[in-house]
Amino acid sequence: MLHDVARQLRLDSDRRARAHGMTRAQWIILVRLESQPGLSQKELAEILEVEPITVARLIDRLEDRGMVERRGDPADRRVWRLHLLPPAEPVLRDIHAEREDLRRLVSAGIDAGTLHTINAGLARMKANLMAESRGRALERDVA
Repeated sequence: MLHDVARQLRLDSDRRARAHGMTRAQWIILVRLESQPGLSQKELAEILEVEPITVARLIDRLEDRGMVERRGDPADRRVWRLHLLPPAEPVLRDIHAEREDLRRLVSAGIDAGTLHTINAGLARMKANLMAESRGRALERDVA
């Protein structure tokens, strides 16, 4: 069921992004850069769990639209730091409105207590999986 809900959320998000002439991946990049300005392309690729070349192409498109710019890292000239530009602001307002609409849609008919329980349960599941993953990585490093 969790997989089915996540899939439907991705499909709906794709549709909403397309209606604004963008992709869900571009939206995710804009939201990430809003909350974490100055991420490198490599850091963003790790967050998105994609190859750096994929992020580079997405950034190229956002740069062509005047929404993002690459700035050199003062400490490492090989690294590009990513920053939002003013044309991204109205797009981010649209994204936030679409996300809020999607939240309302997903939670319709579910009381606040149940939503809290769902969120707490999902957070615990994520923490369990992350702890297991870290434990396995530590075992590999020791071996």
